[in-house]
Amino acid sequence: MVHAVVPRVLPTRRLLLLGLALAAARGAAAAAPAFTLRSRTLLHGVPPAQRFDAAGCGGANVSPELVWRGAPPGTRSFALTLFDRDARAGAGWWHWAVVDIPGAVSYLPLGAGTPDGTGLAPGARQLRNSFGAQAYGGPCPPPGSGMHHYVFTLWALPLRRLPLPAGADAATLAARAAASALATARLVVRYGRPGS
Repeated sequence: MVHAVVPRVLPTRRLLLLGLALAAARGAAAAAPAFTLRSRTLLHGVPPAQRFDAAGCGGANVSPELVWRGAPPGTRSFALTLFDRDARAGAGWWHWAVVDIPGAVSYLPLGAGTPDGTGLAPGARQLRNSFGAQAYGGPCPPPGSGMHHYVFTLWALPLRRLPLPAGADAATLAARAAASALATARLVVRYGRPGS
C-alpha cells in the first residue's frame, strides 16, 4: 500500500487574514494625504508687495498667504521658515521664522509676519531672521546675482511648544524642528533682480 505525502499548508483562514492585513496597510499608506504647502500669493513668483521694503527692492514687506493640508496624525504645532539658499555665496539668508503655530491652524493670512505678530494665531511667535528682526523680511537679492531660490519649510511637530534656547534665531529653529518633525512640507519660489 502506497501512502501519498500531503504538504503541510497554513490554514486558509490565517492566509486570508494575513492578506487582508497587508492590503489594509498598503491602502492606508496610499490613502494618507500628502503634507503640502501652497500660496496663492506666490503663484507667479514674488510680487512687489512681498519683496523687501529697502535696499532698492521697492517692496512692501508683506508676508504671503500660506495654506497647508495633510498634516500627519499627532501634529500638535507647526514651525515655518523662509530661507534664501543662494544668498551669500550659498551660505544662505533667513527671511522669516515662526514657531509654535497651533496644530489646529492650517494657514497664515496675508501680512501675518508684521513685527507685532498680530496676524499670527495665538501662541505663535516669530524669531530673529538674518535682518535682525522678529518679522518677515521679503526677498531682495543683489542685482545681477541670478535667480535665487526662496524655500518656505513647514514642519509638523509632535510638541505644543518647541523647546528653544533664549534668543534663538531662524537657524536654531530649523535645526530643532528638523530633529523633531513628524513631516515636512516645502514651497520654493524663484526671484532675481537684473544687473545694474
